[in-house]
Amino acid sequence: MPRRGRRRAARAGQYLALLGYLVFLAFPLLWLLSTAFKPPTELATLHPTWLPERPTLDNFRRAFDEQPLLRAAGNSLLTAGCAAAVSVLIATPMAYVMARHRSALSRAATGWVVVSQAFPFVLVIIPLFLILKEFRLIDEPAGLVLVYVVWSLPFALWMLAGYVRAVPRELEEAAAVDGAGRLRTLVSVTAPLLAPGIVATALFTFITAWNEFFFALVLLKSPEKQTMPVVLTHFIGTEGVADLGPLAAAALLATLPSLVLFAFIQRRITGGLLAGAVKH
Repeated sequence: MPRRGRRRAARAGQYLALLGYLVFLAFPLLWLLSTAFKPPTELATLHPTWLPERPTLDNFRRAFDEQPLLRAAGNSLLTAGCAAAVSVLIATPMAYVMARHRSALSRAATGWVVVSQAFPFVLVIIPLFLILKEFRLIDEPAGLVLVYVVWSLPFALWMLAGYVRAVPRELEEAAAVDGAGRLRTLVSVTAPLLAPGIVATALFTFITAWNEFFFALVLLKSPEKQTMPVVLTHFIGTEGVADLGPLAAAALLATLPSLVLFAFIQRRITGGLLAGAVKH
């Protein structure tokens, strides 16, 4: 086969592999979408269909009737929103220092940020539980927000440091030559250029907290304070049998905010990570 033909065959193989990977990733969401609109008779059949033959909204009605989804969504919105705001307020100045003042301490901090991402949840839940109990923050949304901030701060730092490195130092030096002080330079020159990165980091932290299940299950006991991922488990009976239709409908509603936000920020996240990788 000539070289041009081999190149085309290789490119076609790459596209097929990419298409298969995309189908693999999208299958759970598409199956969830199909299940949410199927009536009980179609869900109970031994030969499931790809698409609902008789689409129904009854699963959504039952989901709202059987569980307090709106209250759970409000709790998730409160904890995730507060966690995102606090994380960004703390991470932005820290990321600037890490990115602009290269030293052994900043390199050690960067290394610790990377290593901390490998810690499993079960490793930190016991000391976190004891600390929150000491401050009477168990079963309190503020305690859960504090945990989310601690958990998401390393990645927020890493991400924002990449955006800071992408801002040319020459702009800050030019502002200094024109007589601007350090604070004026940060507020008037650097902060506006960091705005897209700050927004992307806040949204990423929000999505992480919105989808989090383990900490919310352990730390929040009162039913009226539980978040959306925990409430979704109530559609599974004590014998482990799931009420599949309402569960799929509720899970689909809980997934939509994450999908919308991630579609909005995914390009900015990639840009921030790449900026951090190439700027030194």
